[in-house]
Amino acid sequence: MQSDPYQISIATIKEPPTRFVDRLKFLGPGFILSASVVGSGELIATTILGAKAGFAAFWIIILSCLIKVAVQVQFGKHAILSGESTLRAFDKIPGFRIGRGSWAVWTVLFMTILKCIQLGGMVGSTAMVMNMLFHGGNLLLWAILISFSAGILIYKNYYPIVEKGSLIMIVSFTILTLGSLILLSGTQFAFSLGDVWHGMSLDLDRDQIIVAIGAFGITGVAADEIIAYNYWCLEKGYAAYTGPRNLDHPDPARDARAQGWIKVMMLDATVAMIIYTLVTAAFYLLGAAILHKSGIVPEGNTLIEKIALIYTTSLGPNVKVAYLIGAFFVLYSSVFASLAAWTRLYSDGLGILGWIDFKDLTQRKKTVALLAFIFPAIWVIMYKTINLPVLMILSGGMVGSVLLIVVAYAAIHFKYQRKLEPPNGLIYNVFFWVSLLSILFVSIYGLYSLFN
Repeated sequence: MQSDPYQISIATIKEPPTRFVDRLKFLGPGFILSASVVGSGELIATTILGAKAGFAAFWIIILSCLIKVAVQVQFGKHAILSGESTLRAFDKIPGFRIGRGSWAVWTVLFMTILKCIQLGGMVGSTAMVMNMLFHGGNLLLWAILISFSAGILIYKNYYPIVEKGSLIMIVSFTILTLGSLILLSGTQFAFSLGDVWHGMSLDLDRDQIIVAIGAFGITGVAADEIIAYNYWCLEKGYAAYTGPRNLDHPDPARDARAQGWIKVMMLDATVAMIIYTLVTAAFYLLGAAILHKSGIVPEGNTLIEKIALIYTTSLGPNVKVAYLIGAFFVLYSSVFASLAAWTRLYSDGLGILGWIDFKDLTQRKKTVALLAFIFPAIWVIMYKTINLPVLMILSGGMVGSVLLIVVAYAAIHFKYQRKLEPPNGLIYNVFFWVSLLSILFVSIYGLYSLFN
């Protein structure tokens, strides 16, 4: 891979693979995305929603996982076709400007900062896991070690480690979770597909709606993960391999390469969607079948201990250590992937605002390195100040639901205003609009129900 994936030239061109097996070799951005997705949203928010609502809100979880991927793909396509990072593309969305940045850039930066509360909750949850694994220790100290160890890895800029490590973590925990769900059939908490079908409902009470909105914003690909996907596609090399875009003289060969790399990206997004949908559904069903029936809602400093019941009930008490190890890797990988994305997002934003020269690779790396320690410090402060991990994590989901509306608008702009891509087929266009309308419906319905 080239030294700077944001600098695209003729020298970076690579022909896309045509065989399915060869395309698999170029997957990667989706693994990092899955590491971020299968973290606090799935392990905590989804399980809590199942504990509170039973099977009633299962449809929200499935919808959240399946429906947002079309918007993610649109962002990935735009990255490949334009070679632009997310905020560079957002800066071209029409509307008022504040200083050198567009309203869209400022909105993303501001809304992402609000999610520091969510990341503080994720760090706190990971600290609880370590506390249980090692039978003690100061939670704040664990939170500091977790946050700054992630910062060190980002400082070293280990993209391959992020990608491969994310894959190993996700596969291992997925096997453990699906195994727990399958073996549940031999316990008193067994359920059938009929139970799930008859239990689903649009009629949720106020508390369930709050959790459901948070879950929709945080499960599947959340708004910040859709935004981050552009950066991972660029760093994987999809846009660089496509080659530079010549506005004055369209190049049919480049267009063909772009379509080839878009096919690789779509396969990457599809594989990621399958992984996190399976795990998310399993988390929810375990929470609904075990915790809801038992009248247990994970919260406070007993959060991780109570969630452990979804594994020990079916797999036995001896699996608790395996659960804790898996929970650590899932939560830590989510913190790690989020930090990796945020450092890139904000260094890009600072470049747009004119505070740094983003095109200067050395200056950009220094900014990423600095942010790799600033953000963890803020997250630890948030955890220490609020110390309510569940509320903190769900608050991020609420912010994400609002940010999803901005992301949906940007997707429309990329597709219909920038016009970088040839016309799509009917199936893709239908899926794209179903995705957009579903995002708007759930966000608006949830906010309306919340205040009425």
